[in-house]
Amino acid sequence: MSTKEKTAETDEVEAKGGKKKLLLIMLVVLLAAGGAAYFFLFSGSAKAAAPVPGAVMTLDPVAVNLSGGGYLKVGVALQLTSTADSKTMDGAKAIDLVISTFSQAAPADVTGAREALKKALEKKIEKAYDGEVMGIYYTDYVTQ
Repeated sequence: MSTKEKTAETDEVEAKGGKKKLLLIMLVVLLAAGGAAYFFLFSGSAKAAAPVPGAVMTLDPVAVNLSGGGYLKVGVALQLTSTADSKTMDGAKAIDLVISTFSQAAPADVTGAREALKKALEKKIEKAYDGEVMGIYYTDYVTQ
């Protein structure tokens, strides 16, 4: 066998191997693109629907001692989802979260950052009630 024949055989083997590699790479890319398309097209429809508002449960106002002196009398109402049962729901967790959230606040915080405190409290309450509460409202808010 001459050197030219060996070179020709090697080129053929490399060409066949190169085509296989190219085919394998294209197959992997095609599978990845198909998986991404499936994820983006069908995962959006699997998301939970937005909760539907139900009853509003008003809790008794509570007086909280502020960390820098003074106090805050705050009343909260819970916006329940339509799946929540207001007759069996206990507001004790929400009252506890109101006390723990506002007792750490300074008097300047409760007058200046009222909405920020409300958003923080709302997140805590929604998490504590596992999706049965979708929002809160202030019914009383008096500082001294």
